[in-house]
Amino acid sequence: MCIAQLIADSRKIVIKIGSSTLAAQDGTVNTAFLDGFSAGVATLLKKNKQVVIVSSGAQIAGLSILKKWSRKRDIHYRQALCAVGQVELMRTWSQAFAKHGLHIGQILLTRDDFDDSSRTLHMRNTLFTLVDEGIIPIINENDTVCVDEIKIGDNDTLAAQSAVLWSADLLIILSDIDGLYTKNPKEFPDAQILTEVYDLSSLHIALGTPGAFGTGGIATKLSAAEQVLSYGIPLVLTNGSSGRILESLAEGTQQATLFLAAAEKSSADPN
Repeated sequence: MCIAQLIADSRKIVIKIGSSTLAAQDGTVNTAFLDGFSAGVATLLKKNKQVVIVSSGAQIAGLSILKKWSRKRDIHYRQALCAVGQVELMRTWSQAFAKHGLHIGQILLTRDDFDDSSRTLHMRNTLFTLVDEGIIPIINENDTVCVDEIKIGDNDTLAAQSAVLWSADLLIILSDIDGLYTKNPKEFPDAQILTEVYDLSSLHIALGTPGAFGTGGIATKLSAAEQVLSYGIPLVLTNGSSGRILESLAEGTQQATLFLAAAEKSSADPN
């Protein structure tokens, strides 16, 4: 199946943006990326799509304001940094989308929210209401209150849970890697990208380590793929470094890995 066609056929799209994608080289928020990305989302909305964003970057945004805390590792400082950073992150997102006459809505979640049926219902209703009114929900983990007992753990998992909650047609994960490779391409020059994956259980891949800014690695992305595929939701994994990433995917010019359920392979195979 072609990714460009999949995007064309999908109405409800969840897009997860990793910290490595949101961070500029100096460790601050990459506003140039946000400007290009928001333009791409605006184009999707004009095509009658609905978009939900799962955004990392609270710590990065916090460090943009409080550089003096960059070396502090105490959990209380990190959570306080996220409290400051979440405001800054939403401000930069709001400014980026305002250029296209669009509004955003913030949703902060923890694992407890997904484990409680009443909260889950309210979360789902809020998502539907926001997108029906043309407002772009931006979801992030509530790092200011999260401890190990209630942390979701990483935003790949959060994105997968959000896609399932919203009954999305497609999940796109933007990372610092072009897709899923047979080996870690940063260590092995002979690594080859897998353009389509139907059977996660048969993969034999050396799992990557988390990046400098993120909490996930390739393992969390495979776990996210496994979760959404079980609900029939395809997943696209690609490099989000380009501000025109959404246009490139829609045009079929972006290198990426498409994860599909095995049943999709059968339906797409003429034999």
